Amino acid sequence: MNLQKVLTSNKSKRLYQFLLITGIVFVAFNLRPAITSVGPVIGIIRDDIGLSNWSAGLITSLPLIAFALMSPIAPRLGNRVTNERALLIGLILLAIGIAVRSFSFVALLFIGTLLVGLGIAICNVLLPGVIKEKFPAKVALMTSVYSTAMGIFAATASGLSIPFAKGMGLGWQIALLVWMIPAILGIVIWVYLGKNSKPETTVEMTYVSDGNNQMWHSPLAWQVASFMGLQSFLFYVTISWLPEILHDYGVSMATAGWMLSFTQFVGLPASFLVPVIAAKFSQQRGIILVLGVFAVSGYGGLLLGDSYAVMVISTILIGFALSGNFALALAFLGMRARNAKQAAELSGMAQSLGYVLAAVGPMFIGYLFDLTHVWTIPLVTLIGVSLFVVIFGLGAGRDKYVLD
Repeated sequence: MNLQKVLTSNKSKRLYQFLLITGIVFVAFNLRPAITSVGPVIGIIRDDIGLSNWSAGLITSLPLIAFALMSPIAPRLGNRVTNERALLIGLILLAIGIAVRSFSFVALLFIGTLLVGLGIAICNVLLPGVIKEKFPAKVALMTSVYSTAMGIFAATASGLSIPFAKGMGLGWQIALLVWMIPAILGIVIWVYLGKNSKPETTVEMTYVSDGNNQMWHSPLAWQVASFMGLQSFLFYVTISWLPEILHDYGVSMATAGWMLSFTQFVGLPASFLVPVIAAKFSQQRGIILVLGVFAVSGYGGLLLGDSYAVMVISTILIGFALSGNFALALAFLGMRARNAKQAAELSGMAQSLGYVLAAVGPMFIGYLFDLTHVWTIPLVTLIGVSLFVVIFGLGAGRDKYVLD
């Protein structure tokens, strides 16, 4: 009888472990497509609804503003209802937002986009803490797994938007609505995981509150947050405006959308390998410098030449830089923290401050293009931001912990 109980218990643990890893991967699937699917069709949305370039950029910037608003709240929400149930709430908000914004009304477009951002923000902040808690000895490996899963769906979403919207004649609304499917599948998994979780104690909630105050006084935390924000600035500007830049150079919109997808696909090896390589060293400054060279060379290539070969090489370099820096930023959230609580606190701070910087990107670059009607000044700006990513990355890559 006791043996039967042990076998049943072991079977339940294996099922939970399998569903936990599957759930983490499905959360990762949902962290980017609702945003990356917008870039290739942003011109269609702009023309359909009648938006200027800077307000079209707001479609990408609004989720980032939501990230900044929700990120400090998410750790407290996770402690109040458990991280598992908070992730479920995030996925539900995401699914509702995707549905609401798929209507051709400006107000619903922006309201739905804001809900998308709030849902993703909860998942963004809490996932590193869940990994630190559930897989403390495998933070780098699990970060690689979920950042790679995130990159696969992000790239796929960018590539399929134009084929869905124009090739299949579904319009931009259905091209965006289709990404509600992985959100629903994720909800199903996290309903089960949420039932098997228990809220944290009041003592632990108090600890998180105190930790948040301490985190904001940590110079290293500020460097991690700045690195997170500036690399996100580059990423969200790229997914918003790279298709338009390439289209202005004579590439069709369908090809430009696939080139954006290609940019993300070629970065997948970097998404997986960078955290694993970073974990083998006490400090990561060499990795920062290599990725910085890739970024400057990539945006510089787009600035200096518009031949097809130059565009392809530039997008490859940009893809390596964006994916590598993002995966490293995620890894820093665990590597620079001593425990799961510190990881959640650092994640909340880094993503709150970081996405304030990132939210400025698509609108600001769209505004620069509205002023100049050429992509020269926007691309020079991106090269400058790439240099600042290196500067703050060198600080974040030191062998230290945030609250030491």
